[in-house]
Amino acid sequence: MTTSQRLLAVFWIGAGLNHFVNPKFYEAIMPPYLPAHRELVLWSGVAEVVGGAAVVWPKTRTRFARCWILGILAAVFPANLYMAQHPEKFSKVPAAALYARLPVQLLFALWVWRATAPSVATEE
Repeated sequence: MTTSQRLLAVFWIGAGLNHFVNPKFYEAIMPPYLPAHRELVLWSGVAEVVGGAAVVWPKTRTRFARCWILGILAAVFPANLYMAQHPEKFSKVPAAALYARLPVQLLFALWVWRATAPSVATEE
């Protein structure tokens, strides 16, 4: 496992577990049009832990982990967009940071893509 893969796994597992530690934060950043905020927060936490764990095992690292985590990034993008569109609701976070989250998600996607590339993913 490469250092990038270890960090990727730890990042996603930690982020997923944080949904259970701080669910109210995640509920607050969800767009109001989404139903069942608490349930979606908990399920997205489970999804993130699964994605991080999938990076750990070589057999799930390339196809499954890659598609799974990229799917998570796509699924949480509306929350990042909502935060950027309504900075007044998130006064504890600088507006610049709210806007920066949008392109940073593309960097996360690139990290996932590279760390789970077949030539890299099978290295042990």
